[in-house]
Amino acid sequence: QEQRAGQRGQTSRRACGVESSKMVKHNNVVPNQHFHKDWQNRVKVTLDQPARKLRRRLARKAKAEAIAPRPVAGPLRPVVRCPTQRYNKKVRAGRGFTLDELKEAGISAKLARTIGIAVDPRRKNKSVESLQANVQRLKEYQSRLIVFPRKAGKIKKGDSSVEETSAATQLKGAVLPIEQPKPVIERMDITDDVKSKSAVTQWKLAKHAQYLEGKKQCKKDEDEEN
Repeated sequence: QEQRAGQRGQTSRRACGVESSKMVKHNNVVPNQHFHKDWQNRVKVTLDQPARKLRRRLARKAKAEAIAPRPVAGPLRPVVRCPTQRYNKKVRAGRGFTLDELKEAGISAKLARTIGIAVDPRRKNKSVESLQANVQRLKEYQSRLIVFPRKAGKIKKGDSSVEETSAATQLKGAVLPIEQPKPVIERMDITDDVKSKSAVTQWKLAKHAQYLEGKKQCKKDEDEEN
């Protein structure tokens, strides 16, 4: 009877389409693949890159025509030092000229904005060198500047002549490009006197002398107080 019952159970399982599966051998990972990501809909292609290139070029051309005869690169920017000790050897374009720089160059802040000069009232000059460099930059810009009259045929004070305005062309490059300062290397002849001295020994002696000078000064201050 038990044999017949087992045969009937196997027959019923086969009729339902269910096969008894055997357990996998060894301690393997249970198969758990993720095949429902629908990644085809998330693929991003750049087939429009040539069209974007053309669109950017046309946008630049339209902007240049809209602001003509002003320079394409925008207003004049000052020369500033990069922050932090690591990059302060390099210079770059700043946000705008300070009020002191404009005052030294004889230009008002209100006029500067109308003739293509960027103004930054928040920036402060920390050194005389930067102030003089930017003042010189403003003066050079003024010497090359051509001011068109607001209304054609009505030339007022400060406007350029008809010959200059008729011969003027739109500047397509940077306005007074900034050049990085080149390091100056000083050379000297190596003599026998230089060879006989040790740079390390001189440095150690100077360091020790500086240390003793500080100790002597402290002792001198204490004696004066007592």
